[in-house]
Amino acid sequence: MSRRAYSQQILAVFALMVALLLPDMAMATVTIKLATLAPEGSTWHKGLRQMADEWSEITHGEVEVKIYAGGVVGNETVMLRKMRIGQLHGGAVTNSAFLEIEPSAQVIQTPMLIRDNDELDYVMTTMGPEFERRIEANGFKVLNWGDAGWVHMFTKTPLTQSSHVGDHKMFAWEGDPAAVEMYRKGGFRPVVIAVTDMMPSLQSGMIDAFPATPLTALAFQWFALAPNMMDLPWAPLMGATILTDDAWAMIPAQYHDALLASARRTGEGIKGQVRSQDTKAVEVMKKYGLTVNHVDDAERALWISGAEATYPIVREKMVPPEIFDQTKALVEQYRAAHP
Repeated sequence: MSRRAYSQQILAVFALMVALLLPDMAMATVTIKLATLAPEGSTWHKGLRQMADEWSEITHGEVEVKIYAGGVVGNETVMLRKMRIGQLHGGAVTNSAFLEIEPSAQVIQTPMLIRDNDELDYVMTTMGPEFERRIEANGFKVLNWGDAGWVHMFTKTPLTQSSHVGDHKMFAWEGDPAAVEMYRKGGFRPVVIAVTDMMPSLQSGMIDAFPATPLTALAFQWFALAPNMMDLPWAPLMGATILTDDAWAMIPAQYHDALLASARRTGEGIKGQVRSQDTKAVEVMKKYGLTVNHVDDAERALWISGAEATYPIVREKMVPPEIFDQTKALVEQYRAAHP
């Protein structure tokens, strides 16, 4: 065999090997690991599962999303730590995660600043893209926003009067000293614990009150140990699904637009479901011993006044001043147009 014929044979064998390997290379799977505190079967968990299925379909199986629900990997501080070292790629997170990434979105949780869903939607139309820009400048891709419900106060004994807040040992998020200061300014007695320690802390008496959405209180069964809920919405709790920049870059770019659109639909779906189910959760809890305590108009005004007294702390220590000012202006703008 001539040298030329031999070389051609070698090239043919090489070409055949490449052709055989290409299908496997094309089907290489990118596995995205997402974590959430939301328990399995909850609205948030179901939404993430739906998104995972859509992503697999859109990418023809090239992207697989694995979901770790119910806080099995730890609280949101631990989740973020694992994202930064690559053990996790993202998650569905709330306020404590925003605090560590970029605190602007925490303005939505300012007590009594936003008071209903219409105000929330109006504010998020303008502020949502700004929150995303700031979060993405810190290394995370925002896939969607979604409601987690309206925060209410749950207590072991009834609470309706703002002058009695000091009678209760109130749960406060760890890693957020400004929020602790805000609670104290509002007259509360905050006790800092990890959210994953809520149940044993209620059982031991370390705390006897906590702020939570009805869906959260029901899903984790916390209400059983604090069976009184004040019927005054304290603040909306926002959630977002995020990925690290490195994880987003792992996904073939040709799928980015379609996957982001899928995630946005998921967020909208979660928002609609949470808003209808929050009320239903209260009715379910009432069947199992929850008492809803009414706050009259006069007392409501006192709660609002007490909340507003904490706003300088929010503006100066919790979120960028310009973000607080812009959000507050949007709320006032909406109320002026919808008296």
